[in-house]
Amino acid sequence: MARFTTRPEIDGTFGVVATTHWIASAVAMGILERGGNAFDAGCAAAFTLQVVEPHLNGPGGDVPVILYDVRKGEVEVICGQGPAPAGATIDHYRSLGLDLVPGTGLLATCIPGAFDTWMLMLRDYGTMRPRDVLEAAIGYARHGYPLVERITDTIKTVESLFREHWASSAAVYLPGGAVPRPGDLFTNVKLAETYERILRECEGGTREQEIERARKAWSQGFVAEAIDRYCRTEAVFDVTGQHNRGVLTGQDMATWTATVEAPIHYDYGRYRVFKPSTWSQGLACLQQLALLKGFDLDGIDVAGPDFVHLVTEAAKLAFADREAFYGDPAFVDVPIETLLSEAYNAERRKLIGDTASLELRPGTIAGAGGKVDARVASGKRIAVGATGAGEPTVGDIDTDPNGVTRGDTVHFDIIDRWGNMVSSTPSGGWLQSSPVIPELGFCLGSRAQMFWLDETHPAALVPGKRPRSTLTPTIAFRDGAPYLAWGSPGGDQQDQWIPQMFLRHVHAGMNIQEAIDAPAWHTEHFPGSFWPRTSRPGVIVVESRFPQATIDELRRRGHEVEVGGAWSEGRLTGARKEGVRLKAGANPRGMQGYAVGR
Repeated sequence: MARFTTRPEIDGTFGVVATTHWIASAVAMGILERGGNAFDAGCAAAFTLQVVEPHLNGPGGDVPVILYDVRKGEVEVICGQGPAPAGATIDHYRSLGLDLVPGTGLLATCIPGAFDTWMLMLRDYGTMRPRDVLEAAIGYARHGYPLVERITDTIKTVESLFREHWASSAAVYLPGGAVPRPGDLFTNVKLAETYERILRECEGGTREQEIERARKAWSQGFVAEAIDRYCRTEAVFDVTGQHNRGVLTGQDMATWTATVEAPIHYDYGRYRVFKPSTWSQGLACLQQLALLKGFDLDGIDVAGPDFVHLVTEAAKLAFADREAFYGDPAFVDVPIETLLSEAYNAERRKLIGDTASLELRPGTIAGAGGKVDARVASGKRIAVGATGAGEPTVGDIDTDPNGVTRGDTVHFDIIDRWGNMVSSTPSGGWLQSSPVIPELGFCLGSRAQMFWLDETHPAALVPGKRPRSTLTPTIAFRDGAPYLAWGSPGGDQQDQWIPQMFLRHVHAGMNIQEAIDAPAWHTEHFPGSFWPRTSRPGVIVVESRFPQATIDELRRRGHEVEVGGAWSEGRLTGARKEGVRLKAGANPRGMQGYAVGR
């Protein structure tokens, strides 16, 4: 296909930042200009994104971080995915008459992991103090930021829920009793006060002392106390139609901290691709690459039917394995080495034929894996109703020309002048997940809906266990050198859009911006990670920019093709390093993601 791009790939030598919101990109670049490194800038971007994209992430959410630290010369992962609380047992949920963890409300809450993650990254990899990375977010929360259309659309979908059941959320997100308009200057003063109080309680002494006091104020101080009190005393209306109290306690928060761990990886030609381990779905990306390694994709038409068919069929097999095998490696023995082995993938590759598979086909590995539960959905995808279950889908995502996407998440990629890299996908704690805690100005997350209430499932709910998150940032080396950081919001679609971008860059020679802008798609063939966890066998959803000949040929091959908006798939960003040159790109869909640099 002819290459098309909406904007230039950013090119410089000092530093590059790509995020899902232009304000966060500007804030992070400002940190680099003040002498901070990529990790300082990442912290500042993350706190800013909590404020300016509250429909996609918040302080009560969770986060994986993958980074390359020049000093250490290696890739590491910070796990900011809080585990299930001590009281979150399968028996407890069954006693409430549930066979799934609800997609909203307090029953879906894990230990919030974002704040401790950013403080750990600041302490161990950054150079600045808490105030340096929090002051921009506090300023926007207190004095206001312009609302993007997606925020007001999201508030509209849950307006009746707020008015009828979640009064504390209505107090914040329905100012003056009305849904705010796009472009309005919006504030969250209580959130600003929460972060200002943390700064008051932590400041003084060394940088490290300030950071440790900030962590304590969050996990053992006034923040944890307010969360504990709210979960004990408030029965919250959720997607089940009932009012339920939470299981998260202050003790849960006091006994958990973010951790640093090694990534998993796969070698694909000149590239080594790194991902978080199997408490995320990142292995699904690596498995797709392991399957596709057996096909000659060099020079392939990335808008043609062969490319879409091969990548889709590989995704179906990888995500079937996700359902059968993936879980928190501290609780589940996931056969990663076998899943990425040439012998295993040679056999699995034989399942990719000329026509679309309509079956869910996980592999078989002796002594590993569990039951796969596929709930088949019927009919067209629908927008989230008043209860806001699962991932928020704002508007008609099949026809909306403005590129409304299915995403509950934000993302950023940063490379500094020294060569440090960080890629992260913060999520959870979005405004439609649970009610705002009045004393804090933010709500809790709903990541526990990833768990299955089935003891035999590798992603079964167990206290202290991390849910199998969809969050999945990525770093790749090329020829042994740190090269590319990239990722996207989008739940189950993340590790579909992420390999698509990579393959377009590697095999079609597209730069980052071209690879982001090219027509994209996703499949809904396998069980979704979010309530109500249904699958739609054979369905692929493609942007209308694909040639009609491609769409017709995919249908002839048996794919159930649905045509979405021209700019409706993904919110990718990426940054790469080639010698002293630093380059970056960001998604134009939705008109709010931007890359900056010099």
